[in-house]
Amino acid sequence: MLLDHIVYSQQFTVPKLMELFERTEAMKKIVKRGGTKDYESKIMATLFYAPSTRTRFSFESAMFRLGGKVLSTENAKEFSSEIEGERLEDTIRMLSNYCDVIVLRHSEEGGAGRASKVSPVPIINAGDGSGGQHPTQALLDLYTINYECKTLDGLSVAFVGALDKGRTVRSLAYLLSKFDRVKLYFIAPDELQINKDILDHLDERGVSYELLSTSEKIISKVDVVYQTRIDKERLKKKNENLSRFNIDYNVLQSMKKKSIIMHPLPRSVEITPDVDSDPRAAYFRQTENGLYVRMALLTMLFDK
Repeated sequence: MLLDHIVYSQQFTVPKLMELFERTEAMKKIVKRGGTKDYESKIMATLFYAPSTRTRFSFESAMFRLGGKVLSTENAKEFSSEIEGERLEDTIRMLSNYCDVIVLRHSEEGGAGRASKVSPVPIINAGDGSGGQHPTQALLDLYTINYECKTLDGLSVAFVGALDKGRTVRSLAYLLSKFDRVKLYFIAPDELQINKDILDHLDERGVSYELLSTSEKIISKVDVVYQTRIDKERLKKKNENLSRFNIDYNVLQSMKKKSIIMHPLPRSVEITPDVDSDPRAAYFRQTENGLYVRMALLTMLFDK
């Protein structure tokens, strides 16, 4: 299977994921020796209609490490002609004349899909809308889980936080559903619980899952805790105590010795700083892996 665009997590078969992981290992070696000039003729455009630090810098660093060049804007809606009413499709047609790949974060769900239908160069979805997808984050998350846990089969994973609109959670759930004997726990306030479309997909795949309002009973059982923020302003009870969703030093004591804690970042109060030094805290290793995985994805697009 050739990759023309990277828009949805569902595009990736297990063999394609294994190819990505192999390339990612090769990218680690390339970075260690100072990068490569193999792609010096390539230009990547990062077109971000919503702000980002980690994703944009990760992609731009990946392109520079490959020897390529970058065209970039973080406030595309303000600085592009869309402020004067230009359609996204027209912007993509224009920009594709100047680059070899476009990394797009769009404010509307489905924006990357729209762009991919008209773009002659590959589109990479760097997050679309609220409740859309963020496939490259999910791919680096999956790589991190596989690297840290040495397998993807038979794992138990707890997703915690605002799950209904969580692009990273939604995208990773799709990927995890491809592996055997996976058990997923979705832990959130009722109004922020994972949406039915993800549950329907899991049912179709025969994936076991539970919906919970606290992690207390399962925190000692799971292999991976994938923590995200909770949008307190979206809760019906504005004074609700959300500490039951947080990870601090005391929660660590009840976790498995070889479990890992992940977070797509940025974080707020949901993981306290005293957790950072624990070897189970994988979130900064997770961000480092983002560089290698995105380098690998770019090469998969360029080498087809």
